[in-house]
Amino acid sequence: MADNSFVWCGHSAVKVVTGEGTVLHIDPFLSENPSCPPEFKSVDACDVIAVTHGHGDHLGDTLRIYERFRPRIVGIFELVSMLHAQGVNAEDLVGMNIGGTTEVKGLKFSMVPATHSGGMMQEGKLVYGGDPSGFVVALEDGLRFYHAGDTWISADMEFIGKLFEPEIGFLPIGGFYTMDPRAAAMAAKLIGLKKVVPIHYGTMPVLTGTPEELEKELAGSGIVVQAPPIGQVFSLP
Repeated sequence: MADNSFVWCGHSAVKVVTGEGTVLHIDPFLSENPSCPPEFKSVDACDVIAVTHGHGDHLGDTLRIYERFRPRIVGIFELVSMLHAQGVNAEDLVGMNIGGTTEVKGLKFSMVPATHSGGMMQEGKLVYGGDPSGFVVALEDGLRFYHAGDTWISADMEFIGKLFEPEIGFLPIGGFYTMDPRAAAMAAKLIGLKKVVPIHYGTMPVLTGTPEELEKELAGSGIVVQAPPIGQVFSLP
């Protein structure tokens, strides 16, 4: 079996190709993402999409990717119900809720809380798109990682660590809409992570947090910050 590979496509968009060849896209904000490299703005394969919440910079290109590849789409119930109303076949949707775990194409998704908002624009109106969430994902070889979506630090993170024991966390650090580096460092300690991959920073001027600030906040903790350049393939742990 080949190694798992990861690509941070900018903002919160993460592409995973597992050792078994399953292609997962999380929060595929690609074509309109100003920080996404041109070669990743379009997708050449997709088996599963996981969406943490309905904001446009996370739902992103979900419908466009679906039209081409018919992947399974995992998200909170209200959000996938909206996608069904927009033409996604019911059998391709996995509408879960916080606290649940499901297996999709050999990958296990555990939906966990995120402290954020979940409204989305439809036909010029703001509508409720379900509660925001994060995912702990277990790959076929047992590697577990946590994609926090957009969130503030919360006491729930201690339970995420105790229940699911993710080794790696994709944590937002930009601030303004989410945690900043100081809060993300505290979150990493609460969860008990071994490694943090910072996301949701640098896309726009208000997202001012940096990996260097996160490293400073985690100094002496033993938690490693792995901050790959956007578009570079990397491995974990």
